[in-house]
Amino acid sequence: MKKMCSNAFKAYDIRGKVPEELNEEIAYRIGQAYVELFNAEKVAVGYDVRLSSLSLAEALIKGLREAGCDVIDIGLCGTEQIYFATFHLNLDGGIMVTASHNPKDYNGMKLVRSGARPISGDSGLRELEGRVVNGSFNSSDSPIGSYSKLNILDDYVSHLLSYIDCSSLRPLKVAVNSGNGCAGPVIDALEPHLPFEFIKINHQPDGTFPNGIPNPILPENREATAKVVRETGADVGIAWDGDFDRCFFFDEKGNFIEGYYIVGFLAQAFLRKYPGAKIIHDPRLTWNTIELVKEAGGIPIQSKTGHAFIKERMRKEDAVYGGEMSAHHYFKDFAYCDSGMIPWLLVLEIMSREGKSLSGLINERVARYPVSGEINRRVKNPEKVMGQVEEEFGKDAVIDRTDGLSLEFDTWRFNLRKSNTEPVLRLNVESKGDYELMQKKTRELLDFIDNMG
Repeated sequence: MKKMCSNAFKAYDIRGKVPEELNEEIAYRIGQAYVELFNAEKVAVGYDVRLSSLSLAEALIKGLREAGCDVIDIGLCGTEQIYFATFHLNLDGGIMVTASHNPKDYNGMKLVRSGARPISGDSGLRELEGRVVNGSFNSSDSPIGSYSKLNILDDYVSHLLSYIDCSSLRPLKVAVNSGNGCAGPVIDALEPHLPFEFIKINHQPDGTFPNGIPNPILPENREATAKVVRETGADVGIAWDGDFDRCFFFDEKGNFIEGYYIVGFLAQAFLRKYPGAKIIHDPRLTWNTIELVKEAGGIPIQSKTGHAFIKERMRKEDAVYGGEMSAHHYFKDFAYCDSGMIPWLLVLEIMSREGKSLSGLINERVARYPVSGEINRRVKNPEKVMGQVEEEFGKDAVIDRTDGLSLEFDTWRFNLRKSNTEPVLRLNVESKGDYELMQKKTRELLDFIDNMG
């Protein structure tokens, strides 16, 4: 049990192979440990489309109820619907059974407490793991908690629509790729309220993932959406990962838009509504976001990468919006949580108001700050390699260690950070308007890392 849990309990959530690292017994124990650790009396539970998700959710619910907790089962959903249920219904917490974009033989859980506050390694997840491993619970005398099913889709859709002015929308043609994950039913529920023509790709939830695991951040997974955009003349393409807490954009030519550029784009949109507000961003790619936020009169604030850190910093600063280059977008009015539905609604509203294509709104920024995209390298000793990179490239650089190693020069910068879950270094490089320089420096860094690692 200890070895299984050590593999499955990660920095921000629970993820592992089923049944070797995560199974019904562990799910049951998680339910009991959650109630005891957080004194939860009423909790929402939801699950994604994976074939193992329902049985894991049932075991989790059994553990929660036998520990005396009332359970509201919201059924098949995306992670953000658990966030919404938790804060909208004023519950003590919520647990989503999902492995998001991991291979289909994986599953996991994302956990929040009251107010949809995240539970991570720094805020209870390690203690939860200890109780699960120990397996000794004081719930034998507790009355069985109640169980009820609740459909929150209508309330959730109403909340999503509150972020935009539907009367300002134009009848755009929109290619949407749910990747056979959980986004499809939400698109269907939004469709009657919007003037868009949706071209639906891999739309039906299917836990066998017949068209591959939904993870559009991988270049090989983007062509399915890009091709439909090109063939149908769609105005924009949107693709989601399995639990749709991230959305990815394609312009009218089928070109993939890095999530980095959407952060600055949405930051300016919020600053038009909330002048002088604070905007949270991660350290991997920064120049475009900082420039746009300052131009709009806002205050850019850098936070360590990762949803738990971003949400904590947003609450501390009372920031109106936060964004990561990995396509996680966070909203104050969504309990500071990330959503994969709110961003595309906002982007299409801006396209409608401005009367411009997505490329017309974004391409200038892409040329102004070209980026490498995140590149992973597997190394034996990440800390040692990072030290060697700093020694080799750090001369005359401005050094920042908010998250990993960031080195900034006059015309280019990079961030190098290690993965929380595997011996991998993640590299991001950007320059000031010089695509060739960005490519050159990226090659230099990768060659050096490869030689060292």
